[in-house]
Amino acid sequence: MAELKTRVYGLQFGLLCLSSFLFFASFNMIIPELPNYITQLGGAEYKGLIISLFTLTAGLSRPFSGQLADKMGRIPVMLIGGTVCILCGFLYPVTGSVAAFLLLRLVHGFSTGFTPTGTAAYVADIIPMERRGEATGLLGLAGSLGMAAGPAMGASIANSFSLDAMFYSSSAAAFLSVAVVARMHETLDNPNRFRMGLLKISRKEIFEPRVLDPSIVMMLTVVSFGIILTIIPDFSEHLGIQNKGLFFTSFTLSSLAIRFLAGRASDKFGRIRVLKISSGLLVVAMGLVGLADTATELLLAAAVFGVAVGMNSPTVFAWTIDLSHPEHRGRAMATMYIALEAGIGFGALSSGWIYANDPTRFSLVFWTGGVFALLGFLYLNFIVKDRKY
Repeated sequence: MAELKTRVYGLQFGLLCLSSFLFFASFNMIIPELPNYITQLGGAEYKGLIISLFTLTAGLSRPFSGQLADKMGRIPVMLIGGTVCILCGFLYPVTGSVAAFLLLRLVHGFSTGFTPTGTAAYVADIIPMERRGEATGLLGLAGSLGMAAGPAMGASIANSFSLDAMFYSSSAAAFLSVAVVARMHETLDNPNRFRMGLLKISRKEIFEPRVLDPSIVMMLTVVSFGIILTIIPDFSEHLGIQNKGLFFTSFTLSSLAIRFLAGRASDKFGRIRVLKISSGLLVVAMGLVGLADTATELLLAAAVFGVAVGMNSPTVFAWTIDLSHPEHRGRAMATMYIALEAGIGFGALSSGWIYANDPTRFSLVFWTGGVFALLGFLYLNFIVKDRKY
């Protein structure tokens, strides 16, 4: 890899964080309003597909994005994902049917199938191993700021102007993200020009066995996130919260400081020990969300959820990078992301089915997420060896 000869946190890392902030703000900006949007189109029963279809194409595209990141370079892969976001923001306002909307959600999923894969490989190239937990925490901090700003801004724009204005704003944020990436330097030695042969994937190139453990932990712990993304807008409205993005803002803001601290802790004490704490805390958080009866209780539960996610995500990312081979780093990150998309997609699809637009089932849905987080906790304690990576 062509390591950049700069400080650990130099200009390239700063640009990467800025691009990540804008990218996550872009596609998270529209999430709180999508359940209401599909209801207006006459597809209330398809709410569970809003997130699951998005994650389906994200997961299916991971092997290809990993291959391209290892062959063409990190920058082109990030640019592809950002461009998809730009186009989708302009297409949402012209979807006049449920079928067209769901098809567009499939297409939009390619964005997260590409950009985060390139981003993760890029940060692994420029940050030394002993600082990766800290670096992924900082990168996650930037993404979390985008996830916090996006939903609140999107809901505010939709309430003050229109849903179309919200979609166009999403495109604008994605455009800025792409503009930042275009200013960055490639870190892959001798990148290849694109040719169709690069899209040819063998079975052994789809999965990287070296990162099986972090992938399983990721899959089990993000089921709850898929549930939150799908059900929280309706639950917020049920509790009388007008801005359906407030839950997302609360949980992402609470994860900001903890991401950096958790990353440093995992560098010092080991990934497994930090993940045991985060997965246990995630069980508690989902229990609290299920018990919430007021807006205040829900936002407090969101804060606990944010701390758990803020500890979990950068640690799993750093663990995956630790175990990956430099020549197959894109493949390793793609494997972990496939697990992430599978967990989120399953959580979204199953929660829509369990909820079935019946408010009496809210608690059951959230506690189901807690059960999967508990399985992740048990996997870490009884199957994964407690070793410092």
